Amino acid sequence: MEAQLANELKNEPLLSEKIRRSLAEEIAAGSLRSGTQLDEQQVALRFGTSRTPAREALRQLAMDGLVVVRPRRGAVVAEMSIERLADMFEMSAEIEALCVRLATLRMRPLERVRLARMHENSASLVEAGDVSSYSSFNLAFHEAIYSATHNNYISEQALALRNRMAGFRRAQMFETQRMQHSFEEHRIIIEAVIRGDGDEAARAMRTHLMNAAGALERFTISQDNDQEIDET
Repeated sequence: MEAQLANELKNEPLLSEKIRRSLAEEIAAGSLRSGTQLDEQQVALRFGTSRTPAREALRQLAMDGLVVVRPRRGAVVAEMSIERLADMFEMSAEIEALCVRLATLRMRPLERVRLARMHENSASLVEAGDVSSYSSFNLAFHEAIYSATHNNYISEQALALRNRMAGFRRAQMFETQRMQHSFEEHRIIIEAVIRGDGDEAARAMRTHLMNAAGALERFTISQDNDQEIDET
């Protein structure tokens, strides 16, 4: 028992992050609706952990604005309006536009080749309709752009915001044809990067992120409609 507890404490950051991501994705997908109570003990039992990583995961979700901690009520899923999500995506669009503009100017030849190859390899994921694998690729694609800015601080800020929005950015991939559209938007971004046109790459990135916001809005509305049908 002591050995198990010691091992859990050692891996606590990994456990809390796993719980945070899982709950964030459920909130983004609408599986956990606003007002749903998230009991610390129940969360711990669900994920097979002690209360410590569950508590930390809920704390992080509260910092991200996805959960509200209220006196005597514990944590509940926050209400996330379409307007709030649009604001978040707009902020992300500006940061990522900055990243790709800098990356276009500073990217090394091998980094350009790697980015183009990543994009080419993602075609098979789109064809297979593999949302999970494409979402993982999408994260790696954008992280490669952050890294290519060769500015650690900007890269850290972009990644922090992306992690905060990870659940929502994954959920938008379930909207009809979104993966195909995302693939084409990546192609336009890469073509601008290869031409060395940082301003055009930035414009394409803004469009890419705002299209993602639109896809998430449509997906959210469809989920709400499905929920209403199930309840009737």
